[in-house]
Amino acid sequence: MKLILSIVNRDDSNALVDSLMRRGYRATVISTTGGFLREGNATILIGAEDPKVDEVLQLVKEGCHTRTQFVNPLPPVMEPGELYMPTPVEVQVGGATVFVLNVDTFHRF
Repeated sequence: MKLILSIVNRDDSNALVDSLMRRGYRATVISTTGGFLREGNATILIGAEDPKVDEVLQLVKEGCHTRTQFVNPLPPVMEPGELYMPTPVEVQVGGATVFVLNVDTFHRF
């Protein structure tokens, strides 16, 4: 048995969990924050038997898309009286970071 830990963009999480549930997988969603932009993510924990891992990974891949977004960079440390005009920067967001971990024992109570 494997524990699949997927860190996905908050915008992709609901659709991913829905597709996992339709296929009969149970999932636990934890709201997390992190990354370069410190934006909302969802960490999704999925338990799967070894032969089903590839199917789960395919569902994650199909459900989590990268996209570009414009953000304003943090202002630099400036002297009083200086003016800082931020220029939006285009960054890539979304996708998924996935860890597959071995599970020695599993219990459901």
